[in-house]
Amino acid sequence: MRIDIITPEETAFGGEADSITIPTGDGEITVLGNHIPLVSTLMPGAIIIRQGKEEQFFAVSRGVVEIGHNHVRILSDIADRAESLEQTAIEEAKTRAEKALAEKDRADTEGFTEATAILDREIARLKSIRRRGTSRFRS
Repeated sequence: MRIDIITPEETAFGGEADSITIPTGDGEITVLGNHIPLVSTLMPGAIIIRQGKEEQFFAVSRGVVEIGHNHVRILSDIADRAESLEQTAIEEAKTRAEKALAEKDRADTEGFTEATAILDREIARLKSIRRRGTSRFRS
């Protein structure tokens, strides 16, 4: 099945795969070929693409998922490959985002929303790294 993961900056992944696991608004789903058509929200977390015995992990933020019989198209603000991420830097960024969120006045809607989005992004990156670390296969 064809999978495309698209961000505003690039196509993070474009190719064939056996399956993909996606964090959606209704929970985590795994999609195989000939899946029923579906449109869903993408939630921050880890995407796992399986090709044979290889797995690729991506940290994604909020977005949209479109599933057809033999294709999956994901539009996300970010899609970072887990192997390119540094856990220590992410944990530091997460701590800064949590601090900023705690200090924001909820009346400052724009600042609060931005701090929440940054925190979501860093949590998604951590999930991706951790899922990759516990995987049965390595890419």
